[in-house]
Amino acid sequence: MKMMKRKSAVSRELAATHRSQTLRLIKRNWLLYVFLIPAVVYIILFEYAPLYGLQIAFKNYSFAKGFSGSKWVGLKWFETFFNTPRFWDILKNTLRVSVYSMIVSFPFPIILALCMNNVTRTKWKRFAQTVTYMPHFISTVVLVGMMSVMFAPKSGVINTVLSWLGGSGSTYFMGKAEYFPHMYVWSGVWQGMGWGSIIYMAALAGVDPSLHEAAMIDGANKFQRVLHVDLPTIMPTVAIMLIMNCGKLLNVGYEKVYLMQNDLNMTYAEVISTYVYKMGLGNQRYSYSTAIGLFNNVVSFIFLIIVNKIVKKLSGSGLW
Repeated sequence: MKMMKRKSAVSRELAATHRSQTLRLIKRNWLLYVFLIPAVVYIILFEYAPLYGLQIAFKNYSFAKGFSGSKWVGLKWFETFFNTPRFWDILKNTLRVSVYSMIVSFPFPIILALCMNNVTRTKWKRFAQTVTYMPHFISTVVLVGMMSVMFAPKSGVINTVLSWLGGSGSTYFMGKAEYFPHMYVWSGVWQGMGWGSIIYMAALAGVDPSLHEAAMIDGANKFQRVLHVDLPTIMPTVAIMLIMNCGKLLNVGYEKVYLMQNDLNMTYAEVISTYVYKMGLGNQRYSYSTAIGLFNNVVSFIFLIIVNKIVKKLSGSGLW
């Protein structure tokens, strides 16, 4: 008993010491905490406050009755979604696009950052960075418009080139359902590769030059230095980014998918996010769309936990 009391007293003293140190740190850097206030307010208003509205996923919500007056229906809307004939098609389309996008899009920014890091000519490096960063600032509407023009039958650049090579030149790429995942993913690679490489460029800036010098003395060429010096150094950053991307596995952005959809490619183009948009704003089935969105986020959160544990065991780096 005395030993337990002594341990509890020590733990209380440590907690009190920790609190006093934290208070001194806040007093010393109070201006930095003032700058954090707008970000904290934004997160509370737009990330946590809307969680109150998730209750309508379990209710038959109507504007007239409000949150409290709407009838509680439990898991009715989840069962409705699971039993709909399109459930498996929508889930399969979402997984097809998201997994394909992650497998293809994730390595390219890393490869680009490693290549940029080894460019010695400053002018060429700045030019290449500008060229690769610029597509990020193209809006989604403009990007899909560019794709519609470039892949248009007969008049599009792609069909014109294919006709020169002996093809028909009249393929309607935007209307081919089987082409939809490829066009969505590779246009995303082109648009986001340069911007995504910034974080890896920042990580590579922290590589100790003495490691490269030691490798050069040992006779390592440039590729070997990239493989055995640069890449292991940025692996913690790569692991964190992989976990975060897996956490967004089912959260395919609806804007680009919705703009690329048409009656001909709908069998491959309908994903969870666009289905939620159509059910919520189009058909005004608010409870139903909220239930689907909640299901999507719960599954993504489960993926995040699983991938975090796996990556932490393999690399030692994780979100928590």
